[in-house]
Amino acid sequence: MPDPPAKPKVALYWCASCGGCEEAVVDLAEGVLSVLNAVDIVFWPVAMDFKRRDVEALADGAIRAALLNGAIRTSEQEEMARLLRRKSQVVVAFGACAQLGGVPSLANQFDREQILDYIYAQSPTVVNDQGARPVSAYREGDRVATLPEFWRTTRALDQVIEVDYYVPGCPPTPKLLGQALATLLSDELPPKGTVLAPDTALCEECPRKDSKPEDLSVKTFKRPHLTPMDAALCFLAQGIVCMGPATRSGCEGLCIQGAMPCTGCFGPTSRVRDQGAKALSALASSVEGKEDREIESALAGIPDPVGTFYRYGLAKSLLRGKVGHLCSDRPESIKTGSMESRL
Repeated sequence: MPDPPAKPKVALYWCASCGGCEEAVVDLAEGVLSVLNAVDIVFWPVAMDFKRRDVEALADGAIRAALLNGAIRTSEQEEMARLLRRKSQVVVAFGACAQLGGVPSLANQFDREQILDYIYAQSPTVVNDQGARPVSAYREGDRVATLPEFWRTTRALDQVIEVDYYVPGCPPTPKLLGQALATLLSDELPPKGTVLAPDTALCEECPRKDSKPEDLSVKTFKRPHLTPMDAALCFLAQGIVCMGPATRSGCEGLCIQGAMPCTGCFGPTSRVRDQGAKALSALASSVEGKEDREIESALAGIPDPVGTFYRYGLAKSLLRGKVGHLCSDRPESIKTGSMESRL
């Protein structure tokens, strides 16, 4: 009796992110059983006992699809991304951090020294009288302990390796993930570069869309946690910043249903070059006041513009981050007998 056909091999890996995308796989509930029956998971270190050497032992292209979530911030993450790219026929940027840089790329507003100084010296919960910093390699006698390099900037996955498909969301919904997996395992793949979600603005599926006015006129922008909200009225009509007009649909409007405005985690549609700029332009044109004082009063309701308009996509925006430190990184040399670092 002939052996059954081999199942397609699938890999999953976690880079710089919160881990929500890993939980999204588990959120398939009983649906995860059909996935496990259809594929052979050959690398998923957060859930199973796999090692890097297991991937290295595979032939190039042996993996049918690798789903990588998280942005790229360290040398280890970049090395694993490049390894999985070589071993995989298809690489998927899974979730907002891999697709756009995500929340981790908000760190691009600061240079590396500022970040490390705060973490190891200035944070209120840190006691570090010696001013110790991590080093990439520390030698003591014949032993060398190593840590990944902390790169100067956070990058989206396709700024490091070639990416075939994108599954948006923070995290992707179980429904979207299920559809994406079915697509990836089918005989007919979509065009390379496809975002595996509807290419329409979230407003199209918003349960409050009928209450959105044709012409917005906002006197003052309001913050959701400080504002009594109408449960049925469009957030923008209430002066509350909502990224829906600049954000791709496919999330089922879950935040809206939870009485919170869209924050943009599904990224832009194919017709939008810069998601934050699109939203900022739309809101700026709706400000009622024309005098400087009136405009400043309105904008006071948006105290963190970068975090509001580029919460998930700073790495892929036209801005990308703070000028002066978005440069390539070079490996640091081994430091001997010292806890100082040039990182």
